Amino acid sequence: QVQLVESGGGVVQVGDSVRLSCTASGHTFSSSLPGWFRQAPGKEREFVAVMGWRDASPLYADSVKGRFTISRDDAKNTVYLQMNSLKPEDTALYYCAKTSFSKFGSMSSRDFGSWGQGIQVTVSS
Repeated sequence: QVQLVESGGGVVQVGDSVRLSCTASGHTFSSSLPGWFRQAPGKEREFVAVMGWRDASPLYADSVKGRFTISRDDAKNTVYLQMNSLKPEDTALYYCAKTSFSKFGSMSSRDFGSWGQGIQVTVSS
């Protein structure tokens, strides 16, 4: 059974940095493309970032490009989301999920599965 568990969220101030972690059990991240989504209250879940594949770089939502970085530690079977220069609009429940190599390039939540339970990040002004 595949299980993804997020950690590292919390309440931070505008301009702060936070690193989220997502650790997998029952699955090896190196055999898939892990990614991050987020959902703010009253809004739909939106794509944040997904790992790159082969020579392709990771993909990011325009709203986080240049501020967020996705990375992976295969030895720890963990994917990270480093979030810098946080803004109030980054406040959301952040989810880890994975997609297959064949779906690389997709930013649709329908192409991702094995969702984690989510971790709250609140950016206070």
